[in-house]
Amino acid sequence: MQFQIKELVLWPRRTGVSPRRIPFAPGKVNIITGASRTGKSAVTPIIDYCLGARTCGIPVQTIRDACAWFGVVITTPQGEKLFARREPGDQRATDDMFLLEAPTVQVPEHIAMKNANADQVRRMLDELCGLTNLDFTAGGISSGFSARPSFRDLGAFVFQPQNIVANPDILFYKADTQEHREKLRTIFPYVLNAITPDLLAKEHELQQLERELRRKERELKDAQEVSAQWVAEIQSKISEALELGLLQSPLPDPMTLDDRLDLLRGIVKRTDLTLQVTSTTISGALNELMALEKEESEVSRELGDLRRRLSEMKRLRESASNYHEALHIQRDRMKVSDWLSAQHTGDVACPVCGGNLEEPGEKLNQLVGALKELEKEAGVTEQIPAAFDKEFQRVQTSARETAEKLNAIQIRKQALERTSAEVRERQFKANSASRFVGSLENALQIYERLGQDSTLVGHVNQLRERVTALRREINAANVEDRKRLALARVNANAGKLLPRLDVERPDDPVSLSIQDLTLQVIGAQRKDYLWEIGSGSNWLSYHLAVLIGLQQFFLALKHSPVPGLLVFDQPSQVYFPKRLAVRPGEEEETDPQFTDDEDVAAVQKAFRVMNEVVIESKSRLQIIVLDHAPQSVWGSVTGMHLVEEWRNGRKLVPVEWLEI
Repeated sequence: MQFQIKELVLWPRRTGVSPRRIPFAPGKVNIITGASRTGKSAVTPIIDYCLGARTCGIPVQTIRDACAWFGVVITTPQGEKLFARREPGDQRATDDMFLLEAPTVQVPEHIAMKNANADQVRRMLDELCGLTNLDFTAGGISSGFSARPSFRDLGAFVFQPQNIVANPDILFYKADTQEHREKLRTIFPYVLNAITPDLLAKEHELQQLERELRRKERELKDAQEVSAQWVAEIQSKISEALELGLLQSPLPDPMTLDDRLDLLRGIVKRTDLTLQVTSTTISGALNELMALEKEESEVSRELGDLRRRLSEMKRLRESASNYHEALHIQRDRMKVSDWLSAQHTGDVACPVCGGNLEEPGEKLNQLVGALKELEKEAGVTEQIPAAFDKEFQRVQTSARETAEKLNAIQIRKQALERTSAEVRERQFKANSASRFVGSLENALQIYERLGQDSTLVGHVNQLRERVTALRREINAANVEDRKRLALARVNANAGKLLPRLDVERPDDPVSLSIQDLTLQVIGAQRKDYLWEIGSGSNWLSYHLAVLIGLQQFFLALKHSPVPGLLVFDQPSQVYFPKRLAVRPGEEEETDPQFTDDEDVAAVQKAFRVMNEVVIESKSRLQIIVLDHAPQSVWGSVTGMHLVEEWRNGRKLVPVEWLEI
C-alpha cells in the first residue's frame, strides 16, 4: 500500500518559534546520521505515536519538555495527511490529535487546539489500508487476539527499533509482549493473503448458516415426528368424523392415504358444519334454545350500551353539580365588594379602618363587575335542563327493563337445558365438532408443510446446499496450502538477499515460522533457530533479509494493507560499539570509531541491499535509516538520500528551544 512519510514535524512549547520540519524523499532510502544522544532513536516512537499508538514511547525530559505537539505528513493515494498528536505530559498518552487532509498539506505554524482524537485517526488508518471489518472468529466470541485486524497490528512489519533490529530472540516489533505476539500470529495469514477478506466473509456466512441450519433441522425433526404420529392416527380421525356426523357412511373401500387425506381436507373446507350437525331430529326445544341464544346475545349487547350511557350521564350530572357549587363559593367570597360599595353614605366611617369612604375606586369597580358576571353565570348554570332528567329516567328505566328481560331469557334457557337431553347432546356434539375441525385443520397444515414442496423442507434443503457450497469453496481455498506457498515466497525472497549481506551461512535456506515468530536456518544436519546462531552481524542480516523479503512479497500482491515503509534504527550498532569513556574536552554525543575496513564493507552491504530493493520496487517502498554511520561509510552507494546529519550541535530538537 502506498503509505510513505513526507515530513516529520515538531511544534515547540516556546512561542514565537517556528516548528521543526524534517523532510523525507519518497521511494528512496532516507538516512539520518548523527552522534549519540542527538534524538535519532526518538524518530521511530514519534512516528508510531502520531499513527495512533496506545502509549507514548518518545523519550522523556529533553524532547518531551521542549515539544508541545508531534506530527507526521503522510502521502497516500487519497492525497497527503497530517497526523499530529499532543505531548502527553504526565500521562502515558493523550488522545488529543490534530488532523489535516489535502492534495498538498500546508503545515501550520502552531496548533491551537485538537480537531480529532486517536480513535478517529486509528479508524481512518484502518479504512485507508482497506482492512476488513470482520474478526477471525467467524461469528464466534471475539477476544483481543482474534479481533479484526487493525493498522496498529501492521507496525510489526514496518518498525525495527534499536532493541529489535539485531535481536536474536525477537524478530518483529512489539513481539516481546504476549498480547502483540498472539495478535501477530492471528493476522499473519491475513497479511500473507492466505486468508482474504472474501474468504473471511464466507467463513462468517458459513458459521451463520450452520447455526440456522441446525435450528431449522430441529424444527423439521420435531414437525416430522408429530406428522408421523398423526398419519398413523388417520383412521381414528376418520372414525371420529363419522361419529360427529361430519362424514357419511359407508366409506369407499379400499382407500389410500391420499383418499383419506382428501376426505379430511373436505371437512375443513365445508361451510355448513353447524347445519349438518343440527339438521336431524331437531326438536322444538332445540329450535327454541337456538333462538334464545341469539336473543340473549342481542339483549346483552343492548344492556351493555344502556349501562355505558347511564354511567356517562351520571358523570355529567356530578360534574355540573360540582361546577355549580364552585361558582357559589366564588360568589360568596366576592360579596364583600358589593357590601363595601353599598357603605358609601357621605362621611360614614369605614367599618374596617375607620376612614372616610369616598367613591369606589377602579379596583372596587372591577370586583363588583366580576361579582355580577359570576352571579350571572351561576344563574345560568343553576339548573340542569329538564330534558336531561327526563332522558336520564328513560335510560334508567330501559336498563332495568332490559336487565329483567335478559334474566328471563337466561331462566328459560336453563329450564330448556335441564329438561332436554337432546339439546345437551346436540350442543356437546356441536362443540366437539368445532374443536375437532380446528385441530384437524392445524394437523393438515403441519402435514402439508412437510410435503416435498413445503416451505420448511425447501428452506432446509436450500440451507444444506448453500452450506455445502461454502464448505467446498473454503476447502478449495485451502488456507494452509496458501499460507505455505506465501511463506515459501517470503523465504525465497530472503534467501536471495542473504548472499548479499554479511552472514556466515549465506547459502543455507531460511524458513519463517508463524507459530514461533522467528526464523530457522536450515542446515545439512539440522534446523537452527535464530537465537541458536551466534554473532550480531548474523542477527542483523537475518532481520534485514526477512523484513525486506516480506515487503517484497507485499508489493507483489494486487492489494496489501501493509504500508510500503520500513524504519531501521541503528543497524550498524553491531559493528561499531560506542566508546567506553569520554575523553577530556569531548562532548558526550560522540561517534563510534569507524576504523575496520571489514566492518565498513559489511555496513555498505546492508545499505546497498536496501537501496537495490527500493529501486526494484519502482519507488513503491520507502526505507528510513537512523544510524551513527556517517556519509563517509555508505556514501559510495549511489541513490541514497541524506536527510540530515545531526552533529556539531545539530539535533532533533534545536538548541534554541531549550534556552531559557
